[in-house]
Amino acid sequence: MEDHPLSDKQVREKLIARGASALTDTELLSILLHGSGPGGPATELAGRLLDRFEGSLARMGRCSLAELRSAESLGIARAAVLSAALELGRRLRAEQSRSLDQVQTDRDVIEMFRPLIAELPYEEFWALYLNSSNRVLNRVRISQGGVSATVVDHRLIVKRAVEKLAHAVILVHNHPSGSELPSEEDRTVTERVAQAVSLFDIALLDHIIVTPGPCYSFRNEGFFDGRD
Repeated sequence: MEDHPLSDKQVREKLIARGASALTDTELLSILLHGSGPGGPATELAGRLLDRFEGSLARMGRCSLAELRSAESLGIARAAVLSAALELGRRLRAEQSRSLDQVQTDRDVIEMFRPLIAELPYEEFWALYLNSSNRVLNRVRISQGGVSATVVDHRLIVKRAVEKLAHAVILVHNHPSGSELPSEEDRTVTERVAQAVSLFDIALLDHIIVTPGPCYSFRNEGFFDGRD
């Protein structure tokens, strides 16, 4: 461990000599924030920025471009680079989660979607389409909304299910607030989609709310009891 922060040049030399995995979070951030600009030297700025988010990259990743720009007076260029890097990390996790090809429990769905949507600062609503063996046919983002809600068109969910010749559907969305508990609108959407897909002999197996912490399964909580 270094006794004092490295200069911007020393951080780059460390990366070249030892690889990115040898760098601390602060040093990795300073690579992204290199060059002159608002906020001072990149290493100092990176340290202050991490402190601002209590040392948590996950907290930082939940910020919008505007929020990143205002943090420590980053400026638009640095904020854009940081936002792009965080999004690439999220997409990498999402790509790694696509290896699941069959759903057996709600945990399988959570493992697939948590890397994709749990840390987002806005709501996203997805539909997972399955065949008769519960193998994944496709997953589709239905809508993207604000901090507390997103508009869901149940007709689009049904249309995609019919196109994919799906036997079943699982709904998934996130709560940026961190609370896993469903709202009345969540319950209403679940009911509407269940009724709509049933007209085509397609089953709604579950609706799962994903957060970085606890998650919520409508099926596990008894919502579908007596409805199947």
